[in-house]
Amino acid sequence: MNPVNHVAIIMDGNGRWGTKHKNSRNLGHKEGLKTVEKIIKTSVQLKINYLTLFVFSTENWKRPKKEINYLFNLLENFLKNKLSNLNKDKIKLKIIGKKNFSQKLNKLLINSESKTKKNKSIQVNLALNYGSKKEIIDTINFMIKKKIKFTEKNLTNNLLTKNIPDPDLLIRTGNTSRLSNFLLWQLSYSEIFFEKKLWPDFSPNDYIKIINKFKKIKRNFGTIN
Repeated sequence: MNPVNHVAIIMDGNGRWGTKHKNSRNLGHKEGLKTVEKIIKTSVQLKINYLTLFVFSTENWKRPKKEINYLFNLLENFLKNKLSNLNKDKIKLKIIGKKNFSQKLNKLLINSESKTKKNKSIQVNLALNYGSKKEIIDTINFMIKKKIKFTEKNLTNNLLTKNIPDPDLLIRTGNTSRLSNFLLWQLSYSEIFFEKKLWPDFSPNDYIKIINKFKKIKRNFGTIN
């Protein structure tokens, strides 16, 4: 049985769900946040140590401004209203990406990381304003500036995910089979599961089924067994 230490998720399909049900992409984002809470809770129950959620990519800035503002308002309200519960449940928050948001949201993000940094039940990484290609280029430029020798280990140790183990598996909902510039370096040996359901319809039972399927996969990492 494969141990599950780190799960990464591309939470795709919120907008399509909202359009399908009430002709409102924003409704889909609101419902998707409920799924986030359920999956975090289930991850704690399954004793998974790390959960990385792709919340907002560097490419998502191309979306309508009204939708972007709604997404950030959802995030602000979540952090303000749920932080005490996260602390109570010993959940640690880590932001992966550039905090190039409003002063209010940046302050909330920094405060959330600070107040939860000693929690140990699970570390939830929120990939915000994140793009893997930019992460790798920025890391290379940093290494050149600091005259750090180019090795696989050194690059890994200077990424935004330093001190975080690579994901054991990636789940992408929404019936789309691509990585969308997410953790390209870190996912090199992760098992990938593409789920047809849109994110708001993705249930804890669906999650547990994928985890159980992953546990039974024979993983050779390039060898022959």
